[in-house]
Amino acid sequence: MMNVQDRFLAFARTEALVLGDVMLDAYLWGRVDRISPEAPVPVVHVQERSARLGGAANVALNLRALGARPMVMTMVGEDEHAARLDQLFGGLGLPTEGLLRSAQRRTTVKTRVISGHQHIVRVDEEDDHALSEQDSERLLEAVKARVRSARPGVIVFEDYDKGVLSPPFIREVVHLARAEGIPTAVDPKKRNFMAYQDVDLFKPNLKELREGLRMDVHANDEAQLRRAVKALESALGNRLTLVTLSEHGVLVHGGTEDHLIPAHVRTIADVSGAGDTVIAVAALLLAQRAPARTLAAWANLAGGLVCEQVGVVPIDRDLLLAECLTLPEADRA
Repeated sequence: MMNVQDRFLAFARTEALVLGDVMLDAYLWGRVDRISPEAPVPVVHVQERSARLGGAANVALNLRALGARPMVMTMVGEDEHAARLDQLFGGLGLPTEGLLRSAQRRTTVKTRVISGHQHIVRVDEEDDHALSEQDSERLLEAVKARVRSARPGVIVFEDYDKGVLSPPFIREVVHLARAEGIPTAVDPKKRNFMAYQDVDLFKPNLKELREGLRMDVHANDEAQLRRAVKALESALGNRLTLVTLSEHGVLVHGGTEDHLIPAHVRTIADVSGAGDTVIAVAALLLAQRAPARTLAAWANLAGGLVCEQVGVVPIDRDLLLAECLTLPEADRA
């Protein structure tokens, strides 16, 4: 049986292949001194610009923070924003060869205009239609080559409904992973919710579970939650289900294991990016074939820790290690 330190050491030996929608989170920071004479809107005097990695790339940052070796594979545009993604990936020590480019779509950019601590407006630039058949096939062939050359310890589907992942692509990758003995973990969205047949770990939040199943599900009704999870597993055939319940903690179910783990008491500063941290921790433990309770307890702990930080930030490995050592024996196996 592995102890906490053994598991953290094993993170560093794990390559994680992350598939999904990558985006650029851009920020314009400034101040507002007046209202525009042209319309009743504030005039923002921009003083600073910045950009960060978002979407599937933030999952990769969490994986890297834990010591793992993430490889992101996706399709972006042939534009200046894709070039900026390349720069950010390289500057943060993430490989760039998985950022395939297509002239048929734009790189997703979400630009937030902020004055002081006030979020004024967000401007989205994106194409969320499905990849062309040619682009999807090109991405699939690149994924197959990577799987066979690098033998990743886990494949993570990070779906933001922006079109990179499609049912045929998902089906082909899951089939390949099963043939190669590689576990698969999914952070779903609505569009492809039911496309993830036969995956190992499926991690919806409560809203996604409710919308995906079209069922009325409430976090404080355990019987209702368990009925929903049973319906989900009957439809998808997934081995493990991890439902994140915000301040109510997480529910994990798989085989004979069924655990509702309460959230830890935290001073919440910002919930942004918590789901990316949860799937990163859960995926690495899935690669180790850790018990379902351990996987859920550590992921629940990590998600709460990043909520104490302002903005989207990856998990602090040393802080998570210290807190995992304080968990009850049943959650440290």
